[in-house]
Amino acid sequence: MPILRRPVPFGVLVTVLAILTAFAPFATDMYLPGMSLMEGAFQTTPGRMQATVSVFFLGLAIGQVIYGPLSDRFGRKPPLLAGTVIYTLAALACAWASSVEMFIALRLLQALGGAAGMLIVRAIISDLFDRTETARVLSLMMMVMMLAPIIAPLAGGWLMVHLGWQSIFWFMFGYGLLCVALALWCVPESLPPARRQPLGFASTFEAYRSLLGQAAFVVPALAAGLAMASMFAYITGSEFVFIQLHGLTPQQYSALFAFNAFGIILANLINRRCLLRWPVERIMGMALAAHGALGLVLLAVVGTAAPLMVFVPALWLFILTLGFIGANGAAVAMGATGRHGGSGSGLIGLMQFSLAFIVSSTVAATQNGTAYPMVLAIMVCALVACGVWFAARRH
Repeated sequence: MPILRRPVPFGVLVTVLAILTAFAPFATDMYLPGMSLMEGAFQTTPGRMQATVSVFFLGLAIGQVIYGPLSDRFGRKPPLLAGTVIYTLAALACAWASSVEMFIALRLLQALGGAAGMLIVRAIISDLFDRTETARVLSLMMMVMMLAPIIAPLAGGWLMVHLGWQSIFWFMFGYGLLCVALALWCVPESLPPARRQPLGFASTFEAYRSLLGQAAFVVPALAAGLAMASMFAYITGSEFVFIQLHGLTPQQYSALFAFNAFGIILANLINRRCLLRWPVERIMGMALAAHGALGLVLLAVVGTAAPLMVFVPALWLFILTLGFIGANGAAVAMGATGRHGGSGSGLIGLMQFSLAFIVSSTVAATQNGTAYPMVLAIMVCALVACGVWFAARRH
């Protein structure tokens, strides 16, 4: 049951928090179908365009460190509003970028703003619910949020074809304005003044040191972060693999991307029911085992040059497992944060998006005209995530 009384209805609160968390899907997935067209507009290379995705993950990682302590000191709403405004203004500026270098810099700024929503929403949910309920609420929120990867590439592909690539960032600007209004009027302040922590280097360092010294926090956060990094390898490399390598049209690619996102929605729906019957750690372990096995299957499929009709179902099942890993890993880790909910949420995000940046950059830098950079990154992340979880459980 919730710990604090909520000033808005539960359904409204979950929907609003999901919208605020969907910054990253909209900011990355909307322009993936048109990256090859943007290469021409900026007169650049596929690797440079993929770097615009990688640098966004870097900005999300840096933002986690900034907003975590701020939200523990000043409450959840002020940093949330500040970050949402930064995201909105950066999206507007992206539409006017005249070079790929300027676009990369603005994408970094956009991510620094968008990080606030992703981090602070986790902290708000942890403030309001106990661990099991947190996992169920995060799963419900993920179901709503994952509509973004379904809508974003389809909408982005349409906007790209009919109105040009700049229209995508005009859309993000409008989405940002909506988020500012929702954060201002619909999100409760979940951290009362009595529970706020002092802001300073010493207190922040102590909070991070305390959290990083707890296996109960580090193991689920790291395992979930590694698993989610495999998804970012897919996001970075999939446009090249499916459009430029296999010849799909932007519209076909958008439909495939939406189909894969639907798998995560389905998994979160099943996860909510499973949590009524089994402990969250058991579900997490089973999902990670399937995740690692399917990573090996994907590599085997690519190695045998199997057609898309074989590769796509295997990829869909692999992505489906993430619906059981993301919410449950965050819930287990947040349950160990105690009075450092904001800093803990920040560390979870830092791990996730630092790994995403490393993996995404690796995929972009090792681009060799095949699917191997993407699939090898996916497999390695999946197997290491399994190793972290099961090695820790054994001890």
